[in-house]
Amino acid sequence: MKMNEFDFNGLFILDIANNHQGDLDHGLNIIKAMGSVIEKIGVRAAIKFQFRQLDTFIHPEFVERDDIPHIPRFLSTRLPVDDYERLISAVREQGMVPICTPFDEASVELIQELDIDVIKIASCSATDIPLLEKVASVGMPTIASTGGMAMAEIDRMVQIFDSHSLTYGLHHCVSIYPTPQKNLQLNQIDLLIRRYSPIPIGWSTHEDPNDVTTVQLAYAKGARFFERHVGLETAIHKLNQYSSSPVQIKKWIEGYNVAVESCGAGERTPPALKEAESLKSLMRGVYARKSITNGNLIDRGDVFFAMPAVEGALLSGEWRDNLVADNNYLINEALSGNLSEQEPTHADLVNSIMLQVRGMLRDARIRLGRSSKIEISHHYGLERFREFGAVIINVINREYCKKLIVQLPRQKHPYHYHKKKEETFQILYGSLEVTTDGDRRLLNAGDIFLVEPNQWHKFATLHGVVFEEVSTTHYDNDSFYTDKKISRQPREARKTIVPNWEL
Repeated sequence: MKMNEFDFNGLFILDIANNHQGDLDHGLNIIKAMGSVIEKIGVRAAIKFQFRQLDTFIHPEFVERDDIPHIPRFLSTRLPVDDYERLISAVREQGMVPICTPFDEASVELIQELDIDVIKIASCSATDIPLLEKVASVGMPTIASTGGMAMAEIDRMVQIFDSHSLTYGLHHCVSIYPTPQKNLQLNQIDLLIRRYSPIPIGWSTHEDPNDVTTVQLAYAKGARFFERHVGLETAIHKLNQYSSSPVQIKKWIEGYNVAVESCGAGERTPPALKEAESLKSLMRGVYARKSITNGNLIDRGDVFFAMPAVEGALLSGEWRDNLVADNNYLINEALSGNLSEQEPTHADLVNSIMLQVRGMLRDARIRLGRSSKIEISHHYGLERFREFGAVIINVINREYCKKLIVQLPRQKHPYHYHKKKEETFQILYGSLEVTTDGDRRLLNAGDIFLVEPNQWHKFATLHGVVFEEVSTTHYDNDSFYTDKKISRQPREARKTIVPNWEL
């Protein structure tokens, strides 16, 4: 694993904090007990420590004060570095990942010395600019909690991390110990995902350790890695109200597993066989209202729709205009499902393309005015559009020009150049592979690329892309292709104008 690479998805961070009570053996027992739970359940987990270099972290005039919150607790649970080395080794022996929260710059250096995998920024430190800059400078995978932060403060932290190209994730967190349900604010997970995607978002939790519903809700909201405090209660050491025992952690993760199974896939999938059969039993088939002669166009008035849809029949959802009868049909006879395989008309192809484009623009959250002019560019015909082509949305064309270009997954645009036009691409959504004069470059969201006049260029996308083209004035017939078959076609043969299509 490279220094700044880490997969946060599905990770459970079990925070020992000061629950080791400054007792090495007790800390080792916690790690062993949690490791046993994790091994049985079979998830990825980490044990998290907290480092403070107490001799410098606490102001010397306050060391002896017992009326200052937390200071006596921190001092009483102090462990030497050698003990932390043993604890970290125990974490690795249990098949878990060591993570640590530093509260000062010297602790960041100790984290590096001990070869800990991930740094965790606590909510109270997420506005601590000197500490954030120190963490960012070491380039380690990082997680930051956002408890109590204003959005502008999160933006500032994100900017620091982005400027150092960190691999990092953000935790929604409420820093009330324990957190009442009315204060959980799980809708903040939605907000963080919208604002900071594709940064992974997690949930750092302090609710009642017996609560398994909240982790399920957090997963359903989009949180993908989770943290809570853990400990082990003994006759000597007691657990606080927000730390989980091994039994509670087991139930917590089992609750998460139920949520994962219930929520299912993140992408739209074909229905399960049982669901498909259930739906089909309620669908209507297409039946002849009057006698239909083989080879004739079937008008809407020639048919009616009724249930049940008998086996092999054309479904009402497969009906479209301009179908040609493939047989002679008697009154009340079901039309064959084979009719759905007839070649689509030009209008069918255009409608199918634009439905896909509309879906991609919705995914990209791009909204356009109704005055935009839309054209489908199909270099080898609409039938091969999914292989070669693009949808061009013309926004303005004056001395300057602005277009939006949409390519569906696995589409290519052939080699060409412009004699008059200079254009600049900026990727808004997805990724684009651009080749200019034989040099290939992959552009991702936010990237900018210049294409000068008389420069050969082509582009393609694997997963789909929306990008903006800003250029000098666009002129028709100013695109020259290496494939002479394209160049010889009149412009109207390789362009379909889509009028009055509302985006």
